[in-house]
Amino acid sequence: MTEAGSLIRSLSGRPAARNFHTFVINEIGHGIVTGTFPVGSILPSDAAMMERFGVSRTVLREALRTLEAKGMVEARPKVGTRVAPRSRWNFFDPQVLSWHFDARLDRGFYEHLFDVRLALEQRAVAHAARNRNAEQVRLMKYWVHQMDLASDLFEAHALAALEVHRLVAEASGNPLLRSVVGVVELCLALGAQAGTDEENRAARLAATRQHETLVGAIESGDAEAAGSVMAEIVSDGLAHALKRLG
Repeated sequence: MTEAGSLIRSLSGRPAARNFHTFVINEIGHGIVTGTFPVGSILPSDAAMMERFGVSRTVLREALRTLEAKGMVEARPKVGTRVAPRSRWNFFDPQVLSWHFDARLDRGFYEHLFDVRLALEQRAVAHAARNRNAEQVRLMKYWVHQMDLASDLFEAHALAALEVHRLVAEASGNPLLRSVVGVVELCLALGAQAGTDEENRAARLAATRQHETLVGAIESGDAEAAGSVMAEIVSDGLAHALKRLG
């Protein structure tokens, strides 16, 4: 259905690994974010990790180097591999973001996440209103229609919404703004099942109408209106996602 694959499956726990290297990255990265390997702690020895994951030293070291590039661990001679402070993590990395789906998140994290989403998506939608082409608008309308058809299917609805936002980022013409897609994906996943069934369905119906209005503003080239609608989408998304906190 979409390049994103299964939104909830990819964010709920670890997605199916393509190989041992990916598997180890997912297991350790997920463990760091969810607290199995706390910030500041030293990871188990290579021998212990090799036995734990059933991989060779080469695969393990490659995985740790990848996590180091993401800012999540740091290797220290004669000390071992330490879990790095959160301030060093690359939160724009889609994997790092996805691992947060299962973490214990506080209100502050939600607010920071949606604040970044708002800043990036308002910029993206303003550019999209100026730079979009007919095919991009056609595809946006298609995915809004899919949202409408999926009003009772939380995951299908979230996947369709994600495609609209992916197209907005593409239509902006700024390749750097495409980095917003990982942020949007986590926001949508966090809000997909955040309330009661009745609340979730109402949120999906409202989101569909908002996205319909958004695409209309983009098609007409009204950057100001598109930005206002995007602000509503993000604000309502945050309010709904916060229901996960109880």
